[in-house]
Amino acid sequence: MRKSMLLISRKTLFQLVVLIFLVTISKIFAADSNNYDWKHYGNDLGHTKYAPLDQINRENVANLQIEWNWESVDNKAVIERPQYVPSGFKATPITRDGVLYVSTPLGHIAAIDARTGAQKWIFNTNTWEHGRPANNGFNHRGVTFWEKPGPLGAEPRIIMTTANAFLWSINAETGEPDESFGINGKTDLTLGLGREVDRSMIAHSAAVPIIGDTVIVGSVVYDQPMFDMVPEKLTDLPPGHVRGFDLNTGKQKWIFHTIPERGEYGNATWEDDSWKVTGATNIWTMISADEELGYVYLPIGNPGNDFYGGQRLGDNLFGTSLVALNAETGERVWHYQIVHHELWDYDPPAAPTLVDITVGGKDIKAVAMVSKQAFIYIFDRITGKPVWPIVEKPVPSSTVPGERASFTQPFPTRPAAFDLQGINEETLIDFTPELRQEALEIVSEFDHGGLYTPPSLKGAIALPGWTGGAEWSGAAFDPETSMYYIPSVTNPIVIQLVENNPSETEFAYRRDGVRTISGPQGLPLTKPPYGRISAVNLDTGDYEWVRPNAEGIRQRIIDLGIDDPGPVGIPIVAPLLVTKTLLFQAITDGVPLLRAMDKTTGETIAEIELPGIPQGAPMTYMLDGKQYIAISCGGGADARLLGLALPN
Repeated sequence: MRKSMLLISRKTLFQLVVLIFLVTISKIFAADSNNYDWKHYGNDLGHTKYAPLDQINRENVANLQIEWNWESVDNKAVIERPQYVPSGFKATPITRDGVLYVSTPLGHIAAIDARTGAQKWIFNTNTWEHGRPANNGFNHRGVTFWEKPGPLGAEPRIIMTTANAFLWSINAETGEPDESFGINGKTDLTLGLGREVDRSMIAHSAAVPIIGDTVIVGSVVYDQPMFDMVPEKLTDLPPGHVRGFDLNTGKQKWIFHTIPERGEYGNATWEDDSWKVTGATNIWTMISADEELGYVYLPIGNPGNDFYGGQRLGDNLFGTSLVALNAETGERVWHYQIVHHELWDYDPPAAPTLVDITVGGKDIKAVAMVSKQAFIYIFDRITGKPVWPIVEKPVPSSTVPGERASFTQPFPTRPAAFDLQGINEETLIDFTPELRQEALEIVSEFDHGGLYTPPSLKGAIALPGWTGGAEWSGAAFDPETSMYYIPSVTNPIVIQLVENNPSETEFAYRRDGVRTISGPQGLPLTKPPYGRISAVNLDTGDYEWVRPNAEGIRQRIIDLGIDDPGPVGIPIVAPLLVTKTLLFQAITDGVPLLRAMDKTTGETIAEIELPGIPQGAPMTYMLDGKQYIAISCGGGADARLLGLALPN
């Protein structure tokens, strides 16, 4: 009897354990399905900007409304210090466990309740103390979350670089500096570059990637000599070397010389020891990473001087290149230079996108990078081998004394360019024969031709211009369909060089004189659209649809007596977000909008008006079973972060 009771007890105990296990697992899965965090600037370290959420869908997206509105702490700061007016509020927040973390242009870090928009804490990095930051002024795009191992478990931290060149570690729960990190929670990023660096000429505005306990840091650098601002610093521009820092201590672990030093690979591509004095060659945008491989992918920009390279002859590795590094050691794994001896400011503008695709029946772990010149460069991200051939083609030579443009440049064979390239019969405006003739007369005053027509003393038309093609908003990728969505602009510029005083600088020429160009009767010079979204299947390299991003000057064209051309788009950055069911775009089309589109056709499904111009890329998260979309808007003294959701 006692044995039987013992057996029943064991059986009952086993059933009870199983029941508790199943209930626990079901709660975990229920919690997972009810909550979804946007963990990094691009949601993942591969910057896909994709979230598998579908509560907000085609049927209900028109009902989106503003759930909460956080007014940026910068607004008060601008009133207190009107000499320091920031750029637009461009940051994309991240989420962890019901809290949004976001940076502001003036260097504040904010923790915000993701349900209500209520402010939990603010930390001020006092970025303004060192004056206006380099290049783009007060500008910042996001923060990074990291869990630091501690005696009582993981201690969450917010990691952020600042526009006055510091790396901060802040306790994510309290908003207090991490005293074990650097000095009082920060590391000085002007130190450890191998040269003395003026803080006014280097800055940091991107959300940084973290692999293991290493944070990888790029920089914003003045890439044109400051002829009028800093006469004594004409050639001593900071180098844009990339570094890895220990997240536990803030100490520098390694440095990768984007301008190779003596004895290093690529040094021979900098003739006459120009590597010693050339600066920039930096990463001002985001860096992507593959945690499984332990690699980071560096979109390295152009060397200074942007438009004249007579003082740095040669191909100038690793300028304007995609470079894969080992994140732990900083060692180069592979590289590909997309522009030799850069003269057009065609620095890669956005984080490369890590994509798993199937090409010709072969599965490929790839990396895709959109560019200002409107190409998509796609490589096997393990080996660096191009997925489709990239061929070297002859390009025009420079006529500027002392300059030597590269004889060839690399041209991807697939996918085709996603925007107009060069000035020719195929790209000039053609609404009427008369307008076409006027356009031909306008361009005849300048040097012009195909892509990579070099800058000149007469003035050369560059299409795309230095704003793209693609820009900092980058592209978005849907891993379920292999569709790659690219926002771009069509905006030609003129690059005219003028001679400098040789007694003042070794830079013989600088960009000046004519900079912009308009078309006939005040219309654009080229065919529309002037801003577009292109959808390309990365399994095939084929474009499935292209649409203008806005109505643009459609009515103005009609008023000139021209047949209705339909929407013609506007040349502005328009960031994207992809979900399981929709493609979202932040745009100002007469009024500020969050536009929802059909992913398969580009058709507009709904447009939600916003109270301010959207500046940052939208993101989405789910909390307690409710999906939200957050987007930063406005700037100056009227910046805000908006949370949108469906009505309860």
